[in-house]
Amino acid sequence: MTSTTRLTAAQALVRFLAAQYTERDGVRRRLIGATWGIFGHGNVAGLGQALVEYGDLMPYHQGRNEQSMVHAAVGYARQSNRLSTHAVTTSIGPGATNLVTGAALATINRLPVLLLPGDVFATRPADPVLQQLEVPHAGDVSVNDCLRPVSRYFDRITRPEALIPSALQAMRVLCDPVDTGAVTLALPQDVQAEAYDWPEDFFAERTWRVRRPGPDPVELAAAVHAIRAARRPLVVAGGGVHHSRAEDALAELAESTGIPVASTQAGKGSLRWDHPQDVGGIGHTGTATADQLARTADLVIGVGTRYTDFTTASGTLFTGAGVRFLNLNIAPLDSHKLSGLPLVADARGALEELTEALLLHEHGVDPAYVAEYTQDKERWEQRVDACFEAGDPDVRPTQPQLIGALDAVVDETDIIVNAAGSLPGDLHRLWRTRSRDQYHLEYGYSCMGYEIPAAIGVKMAAPDRPVWALVGDGTYLMMPTEIVTAVQEGTAIKLVLVQNHGYASIGGLSESVGAERFGTAYRFRSEDGAYTGAPLPVDLAANAASLGMRVLRAKTVRDLRACLAEARDADTPTCVYVETETADTLSGAPPAQAWWDVPVAETATRSSAVKAREEYDRHVSTRRRHL
Repeated sequence: MTSTTRLTAAQALVRFLAAQYTERDGVRRRLIGATWGIFGHGNVAGLGQALVEYGDLMPYHQGRNEQSMVHAAVGYARQSNRLSTHAVTTSIGPGATNLVTGAALATINRLPVLLLPGDVFATRPADPVLQQLEVPHAGDVSVNDCLRPVSRYFDRITRPEALIPSALQAMRVLCDPVDTGAVTLALPQDVQAEAYDWPEDFFAERTWRVRRPGPDPVELAAAVHAIRAARRPLVVAGGGVHHSRAEDALAELAESTGIPVASTQAGKGSLRWDHPQDVGGIGHTGTATADQLARTADLVIGVGTRYTDFTTASGTLFTGAGVRFLNLNIAPLDSHKLSGLPLVADARGALEELTEALLLHEHGVDPAYVAEYTQDKERWEQRVDACFEAGDPDVRPTQPQLIGALDAVVDETDIIVNAAGSLPGDLHRLWRTRSRDQYHLEYGYSCMGYEIPAAIGVKMAAPDRPVWALVGDGTYLMMPTEIVTAVQEGTAIKLVLVQNHGYASIGGLSESVGAERFGTAYRFRSEDGAYTGAPLPVDLAANAASLGMRVLRAKTVRDLRACLAEARDADTPTCVYVETETADTLSGAPPAQAWWDVPVAETATRSSAVKAREEYDRHVSTRRRHL
């Protein structure tokens, strides 16, 4: 007879989670490294009590905002190469619905996170209870159903014993290299506290092996044939290169064949910036070198990329005559995009087999092609140097000069975290990545507020490395609360807080589409009611200091260099605050090298919108559907 242990559902779940492991390439890791939690009536007596009961098995982190807790867990998961993550528990009601943004970010970026929101009573002792959503036509709907479309797996546990199959399914999805993302187990508050006789086998250690499926021989042969037939091939490296730890395999392919490698935001760092075959970022925020190669490529070899509109310049970038696509991806959905030849496999293994096959044929691109992109890359790096250069070190820095000052301070151990605003574009074009995991850009969802909590999660996964959160004032004002968590935990993240008085990225976009920067500046109203008056007298540095962070103020390029160096050496959470030249006065960054489709008003009376529509129609006419 199977032995049992009587526990509450919440206690059983904590014990179960503490016994789950992943394994890949012979390395075994704990799957759920810790649990974040903010407690209310929906989880305090259930999971809250269980985390107290089993504090020796499950580490706990206190958060300040439910969305932020998910971001911290996602940052930890990405830095852990998706082999380990955190759980997040909240109460029912606003605590649960605050998870939705974080869940969407995790699922879109295919990063695992376990969400454990409380839910209304399964037994319905009173109807309605506090924070219950009443739906006239359905009695089984709660606010947690908002999490269904942004979760890769969702279940509501209405009986304790239902947790057994559901928890096992949840672990399967978290460890699936294709289907991973946010996993939600909604836990009614009465079920959390209900006792059940659990089979001891439920608590046995389990190791979930993360698959590395190899390529189909027919697809591999077709891929080799396509590469050998190409005159101007180009690799587009996406985030799947990092998830697979395929950086070395990609470097070997590039070095042995001479094929240049461009990278998406998620794939940047697949090769070091100074690798001979690295040509930088691709797409709307890419380099001139990579985008010109994309326009003339006859074969685009996508490795672990989703081909978002930023990468394809909304369908206007890959315009070479007869261009074809070869898509190496573990996800069948992505391997068939752009009507490409599919190569459905783990990136590392498939790249190794591709390289081996091409070496047998002594395949390499024309040396003239190598010389062409090498010279173009040198010219681009000269433009980057010019952006970084400060003629007068005693003036306020531009944003590219800020990036250049940080570039001069870091080495291959540093990690930079960013997600939204004008920084992603400048970083994708200008940042010189020195290691496979130095560049941590969340651009699948480009979620404002991600940077600070994600940096905490990254630092937890890489405690011995300097971790920088690069944050604009718009993002900072949305979610600075986890500074308190960093201070409380002694998590020595470095925050670079950039004050440019508004939404600089959207301000520039607004101007380009004829919306005249409407509603994008942080300024007082002028006499005509527009936000064109003096900048607001907010002191974000003082705000960060009030939350417990050490703050260094930099007024000039010279100050900035000194403050960044001091912050890097700090062993406590430290903020470098700098006001940069705003987008409407001086930018210094190269303009976008490719288009991005943001529809413009088809009819308008204002000349700015009329001109913008003319420009829009010109670009739309170049869009191409690859069939």
